[in-house]
Amino acid sequence: MKNSLFLIFKMKFMQQVRGILIPIGGNEENEKSRLEFIDDGILYQVVKEAGGIKASIVIIPTASSIPIEVGNNYIEAFTTLGCKNISVLDIRSKEDSEKQSSIDLIRNADCVMFSGGNQSNITNKIGGTTIHRILVDRYKNDEGFVIAGTSAGAMAMTNEMISGGSASESFFKGSVSMYKGLGLISELIIDTHFIKRGRFGRQSEAVAKFPNLIGIGLAEDTGMIIKNGKECTVIGSGTAIVFDGSSLTHNNEGILEEGTPMTIANLKVHVLSNGDQYDIKNRLVTVLPIKAPFI
Repeated sequence: MKNSLFLIFKMKFMQQVRGILIPIGGNEENEKSRLEFIDDGILYQVVKEAGGIKASIVIIPTASSIPIEVGNNYIEAFTTLGCKNISVLDIRSKEDSEKQSSIDLIRNADCVMFSGGNQSNITNKIGGTTIHRILVDRYKNDEGFVIAGTSAGAMAMTNEMISGGSASESFFKGSVSMYKGLGLISELIIDTHFIKRGRFGRQSEAVAKFPNLIGIGLAEDTGMIIKNGKECTVIGSGTAIVFDGSSLTHNNEGILEEGTPMTIANLKVHVLSNGDQYDIKNRLVTVLPIKAPFI
């Protein structure tokens, strides 16, 4: 009996995620004018979680339509914070994801940072490759290994990934389109630029499609530090909106034709800000006291 209990405990311990995810909501500025720069405070948090300014940071601008320019600007941003060991991994095809030089960079990195752009580019060019498998393995098993991503880079972290959708047709079936992401964290659906681009409706439909999953909507200059695959802490100047569909009493998403208005009853929504926490496993909110200092 004792041996059986030990084996169960050992299996649970082995399954615990040891890496850190930092999805970031991006910035509303146009990519060509501001290049998805994120708030200095958030970038500082990324460096801190990765081990400080001596950390090996690899930037992957695969989602961007201007990867060289975006990569250079991230180098500048991290250098401003004092980082010395920064590389850009410009992956433009699955073949690039199989190169030994690319594999070595990912194996030795303390932090991998995905830029904004088109999230489908990330999954199409990295999904299912050796680099993808290393990222998943290191995230699960390497203590303190950080995978950060802004905008598209955040959305691609999940298994069920939002690939597009119309804000003007919100709450009509078909306003959101889904695709397979990198599957780093299967419990979430992440959306970004959430407030200014009016994405409440498409995240609501995404959760109606997958009511067992938790929807996270990240505003600009806002992120989450996710540890152990379950403990989320909000960082940045904006809000994180959490959608919990586990208690829906009515959900007609599965039977409607596209373009038909939806009915979703008892959808639980939390609005969280800097320092607030969310427990993915238990679906519990811990709100930072009003007088607590800003993170």
